[in-house]
Amino acid sequence: MNFKKIIGALIISSFFLLLAGCETENKTRIIKLGHGLDITHPVHKAMMFMAERVKEKSDGKMQIDIYPNQQLGSERECLELLQIGSLGMTKVSTGVMENFAPELKVFGLPFLFRDREHRFKVLEGEIGQKLLNSSIDKRLKGLTFYDAGSRSFYSKTPINGPEDLKGLKLRVMESQTAIQMVRLLGGSPTPIASGELYTALQQGIVDGAENNPPTFYLTRDYEVCKYLILDEHTSIPDELVIGMPVWNQLTAQEKKWLKQAAMESLEYEKKIWREAELHALEEVKKAGVKVTKAKKDEFRKLVKPMYDEFSLDPVLREIIENIQKEK
Repeated sequence: MNFKKIIGALIISSFFLLLAGCETENKTRIIKLGHGLDITHPVHKAMMFMAERVKEKSDGKMQIDIYPNQQLGSERECLELLQIGSLGMTKVSTGVMENFAPELKVFGLPFLFRDREHRFKVLEGEIGQKLLNSSIDKRLKGLTFYDAGSRSFYSKTPINGPEDLKGLKLRVMESQTAIQMVRLLGGSPTPIASGELYTALQQGIVDGAENNPPTFYLTRDYEVCKYLILDEHTSIPDELVIGMPVWNQLTAQEKKWLKQAAMESLEYEKKIWREAELHALEEVKKAGVKVTKAKKDEFRKLVKPMYDEFSLDPVLREIIENIQKEK
């Protein structure tokens, strides 16, 4: 190995050691958290709140350093860094986490939850805890779910019901569940990276997309798409994840501080997320977007084959049944 390669290897090794959860000379536990959200996003603000609570609870003995805007990589890349202990924590969509914990695929089922209260009761209860732990064998532990609202369709042409989705090219996440849902509703699913969506809408590569109202507003997609139908087909939460290599380094007291702070940040995030939803809807309406409330039963009956398919898997069937039984 020549001199330049040796220096390069040392720099890379130092970078990874810096990222891992570690103790400084004054015995402060520092955990690095990387994620892809903008600093104006409610979930980023919730994680900043969590970091403050950890510092307060530990009297400065524990600290979380947060790196937003994909500074440390994409959602999947951050998860892979967690697995090898080169990064401490991250925030990901459960749509991405389902690649590491197949049980999380249930969140992609349309109309899984009756309403917001039902969703929170499931996520914060026994079912949610089991799902947070379902990735431990992949060296990833969920600490809490964050509210990411409900996803609805928006387009450059009017949408009053599922019949108006027929033939539309609709951007979806790279999720087989999302792709299947759009096909059953008559649309043409087109996976596109979120950062490329605005241009794709402008150029006519896609006719519309689906997402929650704050994202629809913050990405400025409303400048191109003037029709939003609140069908609220899926409620795919975000998940705060810690890598097991870093989790196993923590003392029992440090784990308690972190878990308590994470749960407190969830309550804070739910509040500011709801405020962001209402603000986003108000602003897009001011910008000329026609917002329509959907007749959900019209959508629900078209996606029933997805429930039939998921029920073939006994594990997923049990999770779905338990969610539906939750009062």
